[in-house]
Amino acid sequence: MKPLIAVCGSDEDDENLGDKALKIAEEIGKEIAKRGAILICGGRGGIMQSACKGAKEGGGITIGILPFSKGEANPYVDVAIESGLGHFRNYIIISSADAVIAICGRWGTLNEISTSIILGKPTILVKGTGGVVDEIIENKILENIEGRYLIARDAKEALDLAFRFIR
Repeated sequence: MKPLIAVCGSDEDDENLGDKALKIAEEIGKEIAKRGAILICGGRGGIMQSACKGAKEGGGITIGILPFSKGEANPYVDVAIESGLGHFRNYIIISSADAVIAICGRWGTLNEISTSIILGKPTILVKGTGGVVDEIIENKILENIEGRYLIARDAKEALDLAFRFIR
């Protein structure tokens, strides 16, 4: 069975979302595909779209768990699943994943990170991407919690960490 790697992060309307984070998301998506895994995410814009785009460029498969309808899916989602759950869909994304990679983000991403830690999933935060990810790293939030997060500096390191813990 192919591993499922969740990529979570800012939607396209996040004012903190920058080109660096989008580029890293695309690289991570491409690397997920190259390593034979499947990308799962919230299926919308921003980080999710960039990661899906990278995965498609790498010949991979993408799954989007949408808040309400398939019409919300970005153009790079192969399998669009209507959850009808709004942000509660985050639990489905994270519980389905073998590892979780977080980039930038706001409250929804923070929810996915905390859910991932609670469920004991390998949780990788990509440093230097902004948003809640850098707030957690720089302020050492959750640092002393059992099953804490791992920190990556780039796409390759993020995937190396993910695969170290899922294989």
